[in-house]
Amino acid sequence: MHNEKIVIFDCGSQYTQLIARKIRELNIYCEIVPFNKTIELTPDIKGIIFSGSPFSVRDANHPVLPVNSFYGKLPILGICYGAQYLAQHFGGEVTPSRMREYGRAQLIIEDKHNPLFTYIENNSQVWMSHADSIVKLPPYFSIIARTNDIPVAAFADTQTQTYGIQFHPEVYHTVYGVHLLRNFAVDICHCSCNWTPNSYIESTIQEIRNTVRNDKVLLAISGGVDSSVAALLLNKAIGNQLTAIFVNNGLLRKNEYEQVLTTYRQLNLNVIGIDASNEFLSNLKGITDPEEKRKIIGKTFIDIFEREARKLQNIQWLAQGTIYPDVIESISVNGPSATIKSHHNVGGLPQKLNLKIIEPLKFLFKDEVRKVGKALHLPDIILNRHPFPGPGLAIRIIGEITAENVQLLQEVDDIFTSKLKEHKLYDSIWQAGAILLPVHSVGVMGDERTYERVVALRAVHSTDGMTADWAHLPYEFLAEVSNSIINQVKGINRVVYDISSKPPATIEWE
Repeated sequence: MHNEKIVIFDCGSQYTQLIARKIRELNIYCEIVPFNKTIELTPDIKGIIFSGSPFSVRDANHPVLPVNSFYGKLPILGICYGAQYLAQHFGGEVTPSRMREYGRAQLIIEDKHNPLFTYIENNSQVWMSHADSIVKLPPYFSIIARTNDIPVAAFADTQTQTYGIQFHPEVYHTVYGVHLLRNFAVDICHCSCNWTPNSYIESTIQEIRNTVRNDKVLLAISGGVDSSVAALLLNKAIGNQLTAIFVNNGLLRKNEYEQVLTTYRQLNLNVIGIDASNEFLSNLKGITDPEEKRKIIGKTFIDIFEREARKLQNIQWLAQGTIYPDVIESISVNGPSATIKSHHNVGGLPQKLNLKIIEPLKFLFKDEVRKVGKALHLPDIILNRHPFPGPGLAIRIIGEITAENVQLLQEVDDIFTSKLKEHKLYDSIWQAGAILLPVHSVGVMGDERTYERVVALRAVHSTDGMTADWAHLPYEFLAEVSNSIINQVKGINRVVYDISSKPPATIEWE
């Protein structure tokens, strides 16, 4: 599927995914594998990167990297722990740092002609994060950069194209970091930078056809970006061999079920809409615990999907909108102590229905999914929509889920979202929504005293949802939204704005 790639061996660094993302931004395919995975040396592998790690090379149980499999055969770049491992592996010495180096440092380039540093300015800022230092290099390796605090900030064996750097090129604070990664991937590994959304679409469509052949495929679509892009790719590859099922759980945004279903049909998708609102709401009656809500919604969805799937004939494949971070987590990429999170076989559906799995997005990060969606002409109403939790409004209603509470929150959410779009704020925000609180407050409307519900508004900036900062929306905008909600939604007399960041708070309240 990929005619060339860089392979990153992950030793548990928090930055490993960022290395891959930066290389992919150069239109070079990059794959992350656990440090202990055995991979075959194939012609499509152009270079190897060994990542950082929370471990020290001096620890008894430190990650052991397959250096000998690639040394002298492919270019190698060791980053932080990866660099220290290379030095120690070949007979150098790594000791606890005399002066720990965390944060910004100035890179003093000793070998200005080394290809790793082409067009990189001397004394440029780099980002350090290490408690160990390389104090002695192995034979055949030479220092190519230092800082004021450490003698070995970068080293190389140019004969075998093996490089080690003590700093992190993938983070924003390393000014020429992306440039260094480009030097390694393009000038040293000779990657051609031809991995684009269009090339991905072309190769994926061919792979789907080769895999599925004349079989029929089933896909659950949610109206979100991932499942929608998966649906378009499959539809482009196999047309009506694909059947998509869109279930309305009664917990979607206002008019979302009808709007999304119409959009899918305009895209010529073979889609079946199932309005199961009453079934979900009935199963959730009296439930207030967040985890219990999630379990009930998940089980109800599985039951409905299975019921509808059994009505169809000769289905052999279940397609899933799994994306690359899910795959990475499932293979315990964060090192030996990580807890494995399985993304496969959600709810046991494939086993229940005796289906094989196909995942057309499993090589893509979220931002890459959007790029592919744009290339496939997925309408903006879906392509640019904010992330929305799987359980829907159920976890934005604190307390019991009732039809009345859902309708109340749908109206509030619709006003908030519409105002964000009207004021051209929607696209600059990662996620926004409203939360219905189990709180009544005193208010005054006209000459009357009211005792009605409170809603909280939430808007955050983020890149991947792992961390988030609250959006500093203009006071005038918040005042306008608050007035609109209180005036238009009967039953709400107070609006508050959530100014918590993640961490310590989460984006959703439940």
